[in-house]
Amino acid sequence: MRVSLKDVASHAGVSIKTVSNVVNDQPHVTPAMRARVQKSIDELGYRPNLTARHLRKGRTGIVALALPELGNPYFAELAAEVVDAAAEHDYTVLLDHTGGRRDQETLVCQGFRSRVIDGLILSPIELEADDLRERAPVPLVLLGEREYDLPYDHISIDNVAAAREAVRHLISLGRRDIAFLGARRGRSQPAHLRLRGWREELDAAGLVADDRLVAATDGWGHADGAAAMARLLDAGHRLDAVFAYNDLIAIGALRVLSERGLRVPEDVAVVGFDDVVEGRFGAVTLTSVSPDKASIARMAVESVLSQLDGVPRQQARRIHAGYTLVHRESTLGHD
Repeated sequence: MRVSLKDVASHAGVSIKTVSNVVNDQPHVTPAMRARVQKSIDELGYRPNLTARHLRKGRTGIVALALPELGNPYFAELAAEVVDAAAEHDYTVLLDHTGGRRDQETLVCQGFRSRVIDGLILSPIELEADDLRERAPVPLVLLGEREYDLPYDHISIDNVAAAREAVRHLISLGRRDIAFLGARRGRSQPAHLRLRGWREELDAAGLVADDRLVAATDGWGHADGAAAMARLLDAGHRLDAVFAYNDLIAIGALRVLSERGLRVPEDVAVVGFDDVVEGRFGAVTLTSVSPDKASIARMAVESVLSQLDGVPRQQARRIHAGYTLVHRESTLGHD
């Protein structure tokens, strides 16, 4: 049978209110009384009824996380971090997979789950500002590269600065003909900030940002990176380095370089972005920009909860999480 507050109170010889104060970490409980109640909680195996706790506040205890591609390791790793961050606040995460499609992103944003969630963390690809204005009345936090002039918290890393650091690393190794793999076709350009960083750093170094070395892709996966790398090589463009939009594109490029008999990094150095686990265990380990996923997740959850506890934001906050460039064999070679 489920252990209740009444059971704990009887076991500890205190009131139900005292047990509630301990469970809810109220500050006015004496250390001796807190230890006494906690001893009974541990011995009886009491677990708080989180559903009832949330309902008393008029909440469901659920935050939705909508991501474009759960099969992408970056988003899978980020989702795990959000689940962990939410659990620290006794919240459950409901995952939605939008496929990066406007119709699915709109469905999520306009609140088809609004009755069962307390807030939404959304990584949009195709949504425009007008789509976001017509949204469900729950706290909203945005992730990713799309930028909107709207009063919603937006958490990301500084993609331009991170891209510049990646390209600067390649230039410091003597690379001069640096390709960019992963520019997106069409109006929505989730890669535009990283492409901008590529261009700015080459310009700052006095090098040519050759648009012939910019390879567009339809998606974010291994096959997209392989196809883009093959197109550049088949076109005969001279290149000695690759900066990829993400690690999966970089790993696809590594495969094609190997098939063509080109050595990494001796002939072509490669840098990815996201620092997913797969990139650390290939035949050539991948140098990559590593976003602080735990920090992104924590700040997103805390933003939702702070909005629930206070007045909705009237002004957007642009919040940058940290990142590091992790040097591995794809640029530095084997020890």
